[in-house]
Amino acid sequence: MQTEKVIDHIVTWLKEYATKANMNGFVVGISGGIDSAVTSSLCAKTGLNTLCVEMPIHQAQSQINRAQEHINQLKERFSNVSDTRVDLTPVFEELKTAVPTVDPSAQLDLSLANTRARLRMSTLYYFAGLHRFLVAGTGNKVEDFGVGFYTKYGDGGVDLSPIADLLKSEVYAIGKTLEVPNSIQIAAPTDGLFGDSRSDEDQIGATYDELEWAMKMKDQGKSSSDFEGRESEVFNIFIRLNTVNQHKMNPIPVCKIPVNLL
Repeated sequence: MQTEKVIDHIVTWLKEYATKANMNGFVVGISGGIDSAVTSSLCAKTGLNTLCVEMPIHQAQSQINRAQEHINQLKERFSNVSDTRVDLTPVFEELKTAVPTVDPSAQLDLSLANTRARLRMSTLYYFAGLHRFLVAGTGNKVEDFGVGFYTKYGDGGVDLSPIADLLKSEVYAIGKTLEVPNSIQIAAPTDGLFGDSRSDEDQIGATYDELEWAMKMKDQGKSSSDFEGRESEVFNIFIRLNTVNQHKMNPIPVCKIPVNLL
């Protein structure tokens, strides 16, 4: 990958899109992870207003520290970058008291995790509406089009996706060139939605390198019978998630009414 040229291409694309849309800049949710760090850095390089928003909900202190380190560094380097912090923990807890009580289960945990992501999406659009900003998505190619590892109408609810055509390894390469803090570059990827230390690999059952390999194999028309051992396991994980999460990747289905019924 021609990293510098890819960076220039994305920055030009972002600036042209915002200018043509008559928008004033971008708002990005900062998590302390590589994807949001790279996305916000690319937005900052456009020279347009870039608002970095922290939205902790029972967040681990390590994630908060990394997010703040990145924001502070970005503000030192770019005069067009500003930041704000919205503690959504009280909002999240209040919502939990307003909905019916159910028995604890894995499904409840997942529902609450997705609720966190959707509260953050609403917060980003609040600021976007105030300032005529675009909500910049932070999803990469493996997450968005491989395994669907994001929340529908949560972190998947964005105006544009600057890094969604980049594999995770490519995002890391760009992050290094953009001088993203080392603490972020070496941190285990996590969505931070469960209030514990589980990583993306813990949830998915495979590393991003393994998922990139499986994605490539699928594109080459391979099937699970072509592999054995760990390769077979990883390929099946990828295929299963790619299949069950198609509802996130495809357009919303519309019920078409026959002309003779209108």
